Amino acid sequence: MEDKSAHLVACIPRLRRYARALLGNRAAADDLVQDTMERGWSKLSSWRPGSDMRAWLFGIMHNLYIDQSRKALLPTEALDEQTPEPAVNATQMVGLEIRDMESALRMLPAEQREILLLVALEEMSYEDIGATLGIPIGTVMSRLSRGRERLRAIMEGRPLVTPLKVVK
Repeated sequence: MEDKSAHLVACIPRLRRYARALLGNRAAADDLVQDTMERGWSKLSSWRPGSDMRAWLFGIMHNLYIDQSRKALLPTEALDEQTPEPAVNATQMVGLEIRDMESALRMLPAEQREILLLVALEEMSYEDIGATLGIPIGTVMSRLSRGRERLRAIMEGRPLVTPLKVVK
């Protein structure tokens, strides 16, 4: 059991990184990671030794994220005099580019954003993503391709073209 729990704890940094990229809010991301770890700990007996625990935990996180987004309210953060001012980077362009990328990612449909983040940020294979999200590999590849193209169009300021045609 100790080996399993150590392996579980070792996954926290990657879960935290993905959650922060997915949600864009540190507190909400930390809550999602905590909920994921709580559920993972309580269901640890259902994890199959020899399988990828990281993919198993990402599956739990994905399901929690979907559940929470279905009942989400407007995200707010209480500010007061003790709220620290954000640090200013010496190079503003880097900060602007990161902000633009985060904004562009938020404009993508959730199913495309999730796959893009799992591929780019977590370097997961298509097979692992398919298993994590419970979708076929072809769907992973299709959503990734559409997500990349849509992200590219948003970043370049091009209008989004919908290839679907209305059939009567």
